[in-house]
Amino acid sequence: MKIAIQGYPGAFHDIAARKYYDLEIDIVPADTFEDVVAMVENNEVADAGVMAIENSIGGSLMYNYNLLNQSSLQIVGEIYLRIKQNLLVLPGTKIEDLKEVHSHSMAIAQCKQFFKKYPEIKLVETKDTAESARFVSEHGMKEIGALASKLAAEMYGLEVAVSGIEANRKNYTRFIILDHFMDAPTGTGFNKVSVSFAVSHEAGSLYLALKGLAENKANMTKIQSAPIPGRPWEYLFFVDFLLEDPNQFGPIITSLSTTTKGLKILGKYMEGKHYEL
Repeated sequence: MKIAIQGYPGAFHDIAARKYYDLEIDIVPADTFEDVVAMVENNEVADAGVMAIENSIGGSLMYNYNLLNQSSLQIVGEIYLRIKQNLLVLPGTKIEDLKEVHSHSMAIAQCKQFFKKYPEIKLVETKDTAESARFVSEHGMKEIGALASKLAAEMYGLEVAVSGIEANRKNYTRFIILDHFMDAPTGTGFNKVSVSFAVSHEAGSLYLALKGLAENKANMTKIQSAPIPGRPWEYLFFVDFLLEDPNQFGPIITSLSTTTKGLKILGKYMEGKHYEL
């Protein structure tokens, strides 16, 4: 299978893809999440895609929620990764040799506490963790390190100078698996559902929409609002919920159809597993 990811081989998206599929896959790198969606929609470039959607510290990636909502793709699965940031260097390099450390802005933000002990090291933002590791490897510059995964260290011949330097050890990212509607689980092969909808600008309208979930014993695991472009003070709601019985899906969707506007089913899938790196 060809799986599109934002980033380069060795990135956390790469790890999420390999953990989820647990089989031999070809990683198709992309510079942006828009590219990931386009590659999967094209169906010739990639069979499926992996996209980060929320982080336990940083919260929801709203840009990606909107991308998903505007696409023709479905969520067909999910996976949770404990993100562990590592300082990677060329073999034989010591921290004292470093003048710069490169990585994605989010990785740098997660590790700033560690680098307070090394004020002489400049932190440089790049577009990807694994790309930063590859840069260090290809240019052979001992004065530059990278923040990335251990997989990236293995792929690009780097050493782990210090492991797990992120400030918060409870740092998880949720990744969703994107595929075409025809490849989504059918029958009862799912226990989690993601939808988006708007409600009337009237008192109690959101309550009425969510009431149907409670009445059908669905466990709402997330609700997120986002402004609707061109419609000031109106919001789109993204909701995830778990089902005790997949047969609850029909009554819930019927209820939401009568209490919301623009209801869209973003995916039906199995609740994701959690992995420690």
